Amino acid sequence: MAAGLSRRRVIGAGIGIGAGIAVGTMGGAAAHTTGSGPAVAITGTTVIDATGARPLRDVTVLVRGGRIATIGTAREVRVPADADVVDGRGKFVVPGFIDSHVHGSGQEEIDPPLFLVNGVTTVRDMNGHARLYEWRDRVAAGTLFGPRSVVASGIVDGDPSLLAGLGSPYVEVANAREARAAVRQAVADGADFIKVYARLTPDAYHAIAHECRKLGVTFVGHTPDAIPLAEASAAGQRSFEHIYTSWFDTSSQEKEIRRRLAKIRVGGGEYNSWFNQTHPLEVLAARTFDPARARQVFGRLAADGSHQVPTLTQHRVFDLPESVAVHDDRLRYLPAATRNGWQAQLEQLYLAGRSAKDVAEHRELFRARLHWISAAHRAGVPVLAGTDTGTAYVYPGFSLHDELENLVEAGFSPMQALQAATSAPARFLGLPDVGTVRRNAIADLAVLDADPLADIRNTKRIHAVIVGGKLINAGQREHLLSAIETAANTGTLPARLAGCACTPALAAA
Repeated sequence: MAAGLSRRRVIGAGIGIGAGIAVGTMGGAAAHTTGSGPAVAITGTTVIDATGARPLRDVTVLVRGGRIATIGTAREVRVPADADVVDGRGKFVVPGFIDSHVHGSGQEEIDPPLFLVNGVTTVRDMNGHARLYEWRDRVAAGTLFGPRSVVASGIVDGDPSLLAGLGSPYVEVANAREARAAVRQAVADGADFIKVYARLTPDAYHAIAHECRKLGVTFVGHTPDAIPLAEASAAGQRSFEHIYTSWFDTSSQEKEIRRRLAKIRVGGGEYNSWFNQTHPLEVLAARTFDPARARQVFGRLAADGSHQVPTLTQHRVFDLPESVAVHDDRLRYLPAATRNGWQAQLEQLYLAGRSAKDVAEHRELFRARLHWISAAHRAGVPVLAGTDTGTAYVYPGFSLHDELENLVEAGFSPMQALQAATSAPARFLGLPDVGTVRRNAIADLAVLDADPLADIRNTKRIHAVIVGGKLINAGQREHLLSAIETAANTGTLPARLAGCACTPALAAA
């Protein structure tokens, strides 16, 4: 499909939530399918449907059979006697959130429930591990407590790959034949979409584009060094992750940047070397942003329906490491190995040897990233909120709310930021019945204690979550958070799956 990522039918919304909510595997799939359990009614609330329409005030939202049965005034909606009732007075109902760039850890006691307690009911997972395909299918079957997901292939990169030896699932392709074979194998293995990477040759890249069109599969990912952004968009790449080489096209010095980029030579697994060699080109691109060229490039992306996923949360950590809260309360929901690894990365790889010039330069880069994504958005390029969980100090679930703040800082209105995490990714993922609040839509909802249109930070003030029609009320949500914290401190969780090397620190870890 042109705009959707999944090659499968729309994934079912059934999530099992018993009276005593547990973290991890859920037993009895038949008892946990969408449509089981009592109706849920949110009474006297304000609904923000993420379409841009004015909020509906003092209404009741009735959920039955996993979907929104009706929305209306107290006179119009009869609440069943056995319904689970949420007092919505002074509260705001928004669609369940969608994080469009995550890297699952493989620790099912941590990531899946952390997403849900934060109101994140759908994720696009960029980690092509078999375990994450299993998670996707178990959630759809109602036997795993977590968000619905669409999951990437292993990364398809050039030969030699920047990812060699770093633990991420990847395949090296040196030519068009190998590239086509890699796409076919990824689809056979269960990937919902293909993820491309930095070192692909033009022949291999365009072979991937052709094979994806042939198979009806979308491809997304990084902007390869050898392919300008506009060319990649025209070839069919439908999302571009992060703001690294993507902004070379909008520089008045693009020819010089590409001349220098073509001279870069790196061996397998030398991600840090590649990053260090491209960094000066990033600075040059940021300083030579050309509004006229940008309008032309962004117009091409908008016409093609290509999306940008800026992952500003990840960029903030790397560009502004001095701003990281090393005693963040959210750390208690992560295993000690993760906490210790993040601190080591921050101290040894982000902060060590950082000169005053480095600090100033990276602050300049972060401001430029905000400006660039704002310009793309104003030009009509659809933007999706994604966090890049797996990066140090980017938290499953929690950081999606950080990303919404970043988008508002970049100039988005609160409604536009909200849409980047709800209706826009729902359309992109080919999930027409999520990402909004309307009759017959799948009942993925977050109930907030304050108005996100008045202050986007209010998306963090979650009172309750409804997932596929199943209510996680305030008490159950607190119970879940406590259970996650306990699981994080057992010392028995499997090691985290390696994610994409999206920062040099991750590559070196």
